[in-house]
Amino acid sequence: MTAPTETETTQHNIPENLPTHIQHYLDGKFVDSIGGKTFDVLDPVSNENYATVAAAQPEDVDLAVAAAKRAFKEGPWAKMLPRERSRVLHKIADIVESRDDELALLESFDSGLPITQAKGQARRAAENFRFFADLIVAQEDNAFKVPGRQLNYVNRKPIGVAALITPWNVPFMQESWKLAPAIATGNTVVMKPASYTPLSAGLWPEIFSEAGLPDGVFNLVFGSGSVAGDYLVKHPDVPLVSFTGDSSTGATISTAAAPQFKSLSLELGGKSPAVVFADADIEAALDATVFGVFSLNGERCTAGSRVLVQRDIYDDFVARFAQRAKNIVVGLPSDPATEVGSLVHPNHFDKVMSYIEIGKSEGRLLAGGGRADGFPTGNYVAPTVFADVAPDARIFQEEIFGPVVAITPFDTDDEALELANNTKYGLAAYVWTSNLKRAHNFAHGIESGMVWLNSNNVRDLRTPFGGVKASGLGREGGYRSVDFYTTQQSVQITLNEAHSPKFGNVVDAAETSDS
Repeated sequence: MTAPTETETTQHNIPENLPTHIQHYLDGKFVDSIGGKTFDVLDPVSNENYATVAAAQPEDVDLAVAAAKRAFKEGPWAKMLPRERSRVLHKIADIVESRDDELALLESFDSGLPITQAKGQARRAAENFRFFADLIVAQEDNAFKVPGRQLNYVNRKPIGVAALITPWNVPFMQESWKLAPAIATGNTVVMKPASYTPLSAGLWPEIFSEAGLPDGVFNLVFGSGSVAGDYLVKHPDVPLVSFTGDSSTGATISTAAAPQFKSLSLELGGKSPAVVFADADIEAALDATVFGVFSLNGERCTAGSRVLVQRDIYDDFVARFAQRAKNIVVGLPSDPATEVGSLVHPNHFDKVMSYIEIGKSEGRLLAGGGRADGFPTGNYVAPTVFADVAPDARIFQEEIFGPVVAITPFDTDDEALELANNTKYGLAAYVWTSNLKRAHNFAHGIESGMVWLNSNNVRDLRTPFGGVKASGLGREGGYRSVDFYTTQQSVQITLNEAHSPKFGNVVDAAETSDS
């Protein structure tokens, strides 16, 4: 790991016009909580408070849901032609794209994400809006004909108020994943961002307003998951809930939503395997596996945080992997040279550090193992590599969500598959091999929602995103998002006489009796 100079650690780039107070956005207006409650939000580099944020209570959530429901029932949005909604979404994408540098600075400052990795997030967010703007215009639904007798067709309709509960890792882009399909299909939304990273979410109101989105279609509430989030999930006027976060919270949401039979999309935790066979392109596999666990500060649900390596190449691969980890540049999020920045919050820093201490008794420490050199304060963790990790180890089984990797050897394909599937999670997986048959057969055997073959995490927006087991419920992405945010009504039309049995036809029965 390259250590920064003392000067570098103090030159913290604070964005211009940084707000000192962030408000809810309800029915086209910025407002504080009714009772005036707020919470503090910290800069992850200094862990000092930079702003207060309105903390929603049940009465504030009631107002947000009421505004969204009113906009859905009475407003123009749900009734617009797809092409009209598409034009607004394209305007949103244009505005987001034009503000890439500003958004990157805010995102980097608020989350600790390296600025070079934050810069792509606004462009990806814009692409999400463009994708669904095009998709809703191209969307077609089925019609089924019974010649001369019946025509059946599908009438696709928006459902109503969608609750969007979003995470603190790459928050702006992840918010766009949910916002774009939810509003493209004609719904209205109440979004609750993560408490750790409210800054970039506060930009959506002005973006939507400038693009011409009607008031009430988008509503924004800040607050804790246990109060604002819980009440939003349980609200009787919210039929849809899309959540991204940890598995334990997902289980709580599932339980809370069940009595009202709400539609749920839950993208939860992961402990994804990256399986490297001896016949793989080793250099490419090293590039991908190092990037896959240490990019975005390791705070990514699809991180390949368990690297499984065939024993024939194990020693060489592990040594080279560890050397790369030691060379990773840890630095200020605003420094273009930084590859790993500051973790998002001191509470999360403490969690990751506790797992590193656990790992010291569960594996062979080859890199990192504590606070990053040159950063006595802030939430800086040195990229950490543990080798020879047993499959029952906690650092093999449990999601750490930081720059920490567990490397484990295997001998055979069967053993590799058993190791890959040996967790409660099943979000993503990565397989590196030059054997085409093995690649496909192995991928089909992995218990995960997504598999990348000889690739890092490069996703086509048309493909479904989601996991199995403790990694989630349902799928979003492409047409699966359209399916989630709409209801499909089946309409049947008789084209000839309806030949229905004449139950209870008393006249006919009497005539039959008389004859």
